[in-house]
Amino acid sequence: MATIKDVARQANVSVTTVSHVVNKTRFVSEEGRNRVEQAIRELGYVPSAVARSLQRSATHTLGMLIPNSSNPYFAEIVRGIEDRCFGAGYNLLLCNTDDEPRRQGMVLQVLAERRVDGLIVVSSGEDPALPELLSGLRIPTVMVDREIDTLPCDLVETAHMQGALLAVQHLTALGHRRIACIGGPAGVATADQRAEGWRMALAGQGLPSAGLLQPGDFTSEGGYAAMHAILRQTPRPSAVFVANDLMAIGALCAAHECGVAVPDELSLVGFDDIELARFACPPLTTVAQPKQRIASMAVDMLLERIEGRRQDARKVVLQPELRVRASSAPYRGTPV
Repeated sequence: MATIKDVARQANVSVTTVSHVVNKTRFVSEEGRNRVEQAIRELGYVPSAVARSLQRSATHTLGMLIPNSSNPYFAEIVRGIEDRCFGAGYNLLLCNTDDEPRRQGMVLQVLAERRVDGLIVVSSGEDPALPELLSGLRIPTVMVDREIDTLPCDLVETAHMQGALLAVQHLTALGHRRIACIGGPAGVATADQRAEGWRMALAGQGLPSAGLLQPGDFTSEGGYAAMHAILRQTPRPSAVFVANDLMAIGALCAAHECGVAVPDELSLVGFDDIELARFACPPLTTVAQPKQRIASMAVDMLLERIEGRRQDARKVVLQPELRVRASSAPYRGTPV
């Protein structure tokens, strides 16, 4: 493989001149530039991206942390971010913390050593050390989906509480009065906000919430187990709001195993509108997060910081929408 010295020798110029031509860091005469470019073509020389990044103090690479790479919601967000990065001339390094807050620090250190120009972070629950660690790295950062109150950095997220309100108001409008909730992991802001939206919607209708919140973990297995627990309740709820679609798919499976027909005997509403939601049986009514807008805004906000076009922290909260499909239907039991 040809080196920069080979190019300099063939073009009869110095290595420094070749570097200036490749990196466009200083004026080189047209004759000298033509000789260097011809030598590069003839030798098939490929400049080192690492070397160029060291010279420019920039790598055109962004780092991203997600809590769970097996969750389709995060996969869809990552896809949108990758597309936006590619269009802007940036690469993306993706790291999965596997829902373990303590792994975040180690992964962030790895990304810092890779000299990423900026970070997109979806945090993994409560980690008291995370704000101090991110501040100490001094790397432009955008939080996605999950806010950290003590960290003055950019944030783009959906109005999670409002989304839960939409879901439960849809169920109450269908005549349901005993509405359970399968929540997310304790200490995760999105889970707490969605559960609070469920409570607020019930309180607004004078409906009970005590004993109707079943903890989950944002996985299909967690939704499956939580639904089995709900179906053992007496009296049984006529509807369930599930804090994410992955758990809702597990809940659908549990209802089918127990011989409970959805939506004839039990209505179900999820949250996220992952692609699989349309292909569940029955297709899942869910609260849609604007995933493409989240992805685009996260990258654009980060590039504003990297390029020095903005200094102050910015918070963007996007509005969710209800997607009504076949998993929810009017209450068909005895009026309450």
